[in-house]
Amino acid sequence: MKSQIESILTHLNRKSITPLEALEHYGCFRLAAVIHVLRGRGYEIKTVDKKQNGKTFAQYFLTKG
Repeated sequence: MKSQIESILTHLNRKSITPLEALEHYGCFRLAAVIHVLRGRGYEIKTVDKKQNGKTFAQYFLTKG
């Protein structure tokens, strides 16, 4: 079984991810913490702030790794 970190990295290799997607697909409540770990492992991940329905949230993209 893959860890949350491995699952999210696999997801990022295909497309971007938001905290809601991480929660729905992987049961991850703290996506920012997973992104921090991946950055510490050398992955370059871009953060874009999105706004929808008056709410602001992050969307993450793997840029290099």
